[in-house]
Amino acid sequence: MLDVLLHTGTEHANLTWIVLSGLLLFIGGLGLGTYRDRIESFVGSTSPSGE
Repeated sequence: MLDVLLHTGTEHANLTWIVLSGLLLFIGGLGLGTYRDRIESFVGSTSPSGE
């Protein structure tokens, strides 16, 4: 049971790529969320103009 609790998955061969891609996607999501208004005004609003 203790082996299961201490298992972190560090023996996974591509752990570096998984962590790196996760961090890059997280930072990209933060950037999109931060500059959402600027991106929306550049691309154009998706809501109807009558509202």
